[in-house]
Amino acid sequence: MTDQRGITATAAGAASIESVAPAPVGTTVGAGAAGPTADGDAGLRRAGARAPGAATPARVTIAGAHVPRTARGERTRRALLDAAALEFGEKGFHDGSISGITSRAGVALGSFYTYFESKDAIFRALVADMSASVRDNVAPALSAATDALDGERRALEAFLRFARDHQEIYRIIDEAEFVDPPSFRRHYETTVQRITQRLRDGAARGEVTVDVSEVHGWAIMGMNVFIGLRYGVWDDSEDADAIARATNALLVNGLAPR
Repeated sequence: MTDQRGITATAAGAASIESVAPAPVGTTVGAGAAGPTADGDAGLRRAGARAPGAATPARVTIAGAHVPRTARGERTRRALLDAAALEFGEKGFHDGSISGITSRAGVALGSFYTYFESKDAIFRALVADMSASVRDNVAPALSAATDALDGERRALEAFLRFARDHQEIYRIIDEAEFVDPPSFRRHYETTVQRITQRLRDGAARGEVTVDVSEVHGWAIMGMNVFIGLRYGVWDDSEDADAIARATNALLVNGLAPR
């Protein structure tokens, strides 16, 4: 990812740079379908924060989660999801609690069940919400790209910045592997589909080698998972642009048209 042109930074420990694309309205992400550690409240920020001007994705129907009918209900649901990101990010799924979530959100315990049937249900909804947040925060970077590889450089830099502000995403999506395996798998598979399609579009325009495939998508995502973990969570002191450019040099040399 450099002016040389870069490749998509897919997610961290679990968060992917492009995250899960929302399912069509009305699609049910079933009991186990949806869709990157935090040090405590001081290091956690709202996982639901979206980039200015980012479009709101179509609502995904999550098993055990209910769609609010009013703007006030949507604000309450948003507060619960943001509180869940803090609770699970700090304590993990098993030690986190519904009462801890409602306390953080400033919502009555009984009101929780208006929106979510269980702790599992809000966790599934949170994974899908975080995936959408990653995508929405990276989208503006992609839209400013000059070509496919430049888009990937920009995407990785944007993702690194996002991961630094939302370190809880790594712990939460990583936990999904054990709490709700279908959500975990869906997160990565959908991300790879999006990366692969972008590469194929770039190949059609002569911007990357013509033999790109899903293998390249998985390789890029795997690389970026650990770039994000090392430089987004473990140590965020190095310049995100420089990291993206160094990574991009590797990609450009490997995927440039020949």
